[in-house]
Amino acid sequence: MVASASQLAQARVPLEQRDFCAHHLVRLLRCHRDNFPVPWGCHHLRHHWESCQHEDYVMRMKEFERERRLRQRQKRLRKRQEATEAT
Repeated sequence: MVASASQLAQARVPLEQRDFCAHHLVRLLRCHRDNFPVPWGCHHLRHHWESCQHEDYVMRMKEFERERRLRQRQKRLRKRQEATEAT
C-alpha cells in the first residue's frame, strides 16, 4: 500500500475502501473537498481510482484462477500416483 493507515484515517477513508488503491481515493476525496460545488472537476482523479480498482480486480481474479488450476493439477497428480501405486 502506498498510503499509510494514519493518512487514510486523516483523510476519513471508509474502512471498506482501504485497499491497494486507497492512495488514489485520498486524492479524489481531497479534490472533492477542495472543489466542492464543482464535482466534475475531479474526473481525471476518479478515472485513476477506477482504473486502479479494475486492475486490482483483474489481478485478484487471475490469482484465483491460477490457484484453482494448481489445485486441480495436484488432484490429477495425486490420483495418477494412487493409480500407479495400486497396480
